[in-house]
Parts: sequence; C-alpha cells; structure tokens
Amino acid sequence: MRVLLAPDSFGTSLTAAQAADALADGWRRGAPHDDVTACPLADGGPGFVATLRESLGGALDAVTVTGPLGVPAPAALLRVGSTAYVESAHALGLDLVPSAHRDPTRTTSAGAGELVAAALAAGARRVVVGLGGSATNDAGAGLLLALADVLLGPDAAVGAAPLLRAGGGALGAVRPDDLRWLPALRDALRDVDLVAAVDVDVPLLGLQGASAGFAPQKGATPEQAQDLERALGTFAHAAVAVLGSGDARPGLLAPAGGAAGRDARAHRWTSLPGAGAAGGAGFALALLGARLLPGAALVADAVGLAARIAAHDLVVTGEGRTDWQSLHGKVVAEVAARALPLAVPTVVVAGEVLVGRRELSAAGVAAAYAVAERPDQVAAALADPAGSLAARATRVARTWSPG
Repeated sequence: MRVLLAPDSFGTSLTAAQAADALADGWRRGAPHDDVTACPLADGGPGFVATLRESLGGALDAVTVTGPLGVPAPAALLRVGSTAYVESAHALGLDLVPSAHRDPTRTTSAGAGELVAAALAAGARRVVVGLGGSATNDAGAGLLLALADVLLGPDAAVGAAPLLRAGGGALGAVRPDDLRWLPALRDALRDVDLVAAVDVDVPLLGLQGASAGFAPQKGATPEQAQDLERALGTFAHAAVAVLGSGDARPGLLAPAGGAAGRDARAHRWTSLPGAGAAGGAGFALALLGARLLPGAALVADAVGLAARIAAHDLVVTGEGRTDWQSLHGKVVAEVAARALPLAVPTVVVAGEVLVGRRELSAAGVAAAYAVAERPDQVAAALADPAGSLAARATRVARTWSPG
C-alpha cells in the first residue's frame, strides 16, 4: 500500500518534518512492506516558511525582529522572485514566551510588522504573511505601528505609540484620533500585493474569535479574555471609523450613516474569516488591503498536495491537538478536503483528539487516533513526542495496512 504522510507541526513539540519522520518510522515498523512518502505541511503558523522553501526554493534572508515580550528574536524571510514569504510565528510565536510569562494582554505583534517591512526593503512587490501560533492578542496593533514607523516615519503615530505597543489589554483606551495615520499607511501599501495566509478562518470578535477562542491557550484567565474582547472591539471600531468608506475593497463596508452604519462597517471588518488569526493580526492586515486566504490551502497548492494524494492509497495527517479549530482552516481539514474527491481515505494521528466521530466524518476524515487517549497520558506523550507518535503510528499501520 502507498501511504502519504502529510502532518502539520505538533505544537511546539515537533516540527512538521519531525512529525512526518516519526510517523514514517512508526509506520514502517507496523507495515514494513508499505511504500511510505513524507509530505510535511503548514497552515500559516509554525513551519510555514520552511515548508514553502522545500517546494518553492528561493533565498532565505536572516533578520532580527521584536519578539512578543519586546526581546529581539531571530527570523527569516523567503524570497522567491518578487514574492516574499514571512512567518509571523518567528516574531510572535508562543514558543518565544516562557510558560510562566504568558500574558496576551501585554504581548505585542510589532515583530510581524517589522517582518513585512523587511520584505518590502528587500524589494518584494508581493508579501505573503503566514499567521498562526502566536502569543499575542492585540488585533495587530503593534504590527500596524511598526509598519507606520518604517513607511511613514517614527513621528507619524507617535501619540498612539504607548497604547499600541502595550498589548491588547491597553486597546480599550484607543480612540479614532489615535489612528488618524491609518489611511496614509494603507495608501503607502497600495502597490503591494499583501496576502495574509491565515491558519484559522475565525473572526476577530465573538465566541470563536481571537480573545474568547484563543487567548486562554496563550495564558489569559477567563476575566482577561473578556477584557481583551472588549478592548479589541473598541480598537476595531476606532480603526473602522478612521478608514470610513474609502476602503479599496468594493462591498466590504456598509454605507456610511449614523451609529447603525458605523456598527455595520465594524462588523463587516471584524467578521472577516481569518480576521482573528494570530491574535487578530489578520484584522490589521485586512485594514491595509490584504487578502485573507487559508494558509493550509496556499501551502497545499504550493506542494502539489492533490497530485500527491492521487498517487497514494491512504493519506495520514496529524497535529498536536485535533479540536474545533482543526475544522476551521487547519491542515487536517485541508488534507481531508483534498483527499475526499479522490476517494483516498484520510486518517488522523494527533497528540489529542477532542472532536467527535460525527464531526470528523463530516469533514472527510475516515478515522482519528490519539497518542494520548486519556488526560493522564498527555505528560508522558510530551516527554517523548517523537517516540510516542511513532509508537502510535505503528499500531495504526497494523490496523490499516492490508499486509
């Protein structure tokens, strides 16, 4: 049997390539006669640049940017012709913040803006920003400020700098006048094809938005998540009030007019699929005219995933935790969607599986297996992520391989 192994990274435990290697080792032990091929994937989060470089080639430029806590962090941009690919997780990644210091009310997305600025300085006319895996929840306020400092000059947004640099918790105090430079920043990028490759298709606000859906896993308490929801809502309304109806994307904003019109305009922006990615950085990039695209689909196209699946009898994908987020633009959902019309079964092997069989089946997943099947097994799995994943793959191979 021909088996394609196409996993995402397993959180901060394994890169996608390491996960693919572990799955391959385990599968070969369980089904030594199978023909196994690795195809690591990404969804815009960690591994985005490395995965694309494997397929597209190009040149890597090393840069240093501001990390989520304000500490310099090493990053890279991938140049392929006039296109630059950058990975926000290099600057905003959860792995850059020690567990004891995780507080998304204080972390900044400035480094992502610095990455975009570095891509522009390198001559890129198309910039693709991978969004996902962040420790931030500031609706991209830091990103916008960092770009304004470079493209408009450090004095353009000087009055707003203390609020926008302080993290999502400070955004409740932002007023439209603090963002009066936003139209000029968007205009400075009018000739740039800006793309946000989002890891999830969730909105900025609401029960599945940046704050309620993701801030807790970044260290926020329930009370902090509620405060962040209100703060990001205030920031979003201020930004939309400044931009008004002059957005270059026809039909995106409702007609101006009164409080109801302002609320409708803000809702159009904040409800964009992917606006909540990377703590709301998708929203910030959309304000600048970026197209928000599913990162998993972009990577799948780049690696020729459909053709690879068609050449195999089974595709195995995986990630650290398969939960509700997995069905909103993540690699697992993308792999299953590509395999289903080709009649190739999709099997998921994940650290944890927190989605029911019915939901997975509706997404095109034939079966899902957890490395840690009970909560008390999680610590042991994390102690040896590659070994535990390989062991689970061995058992799955014996179930699925006819040999």
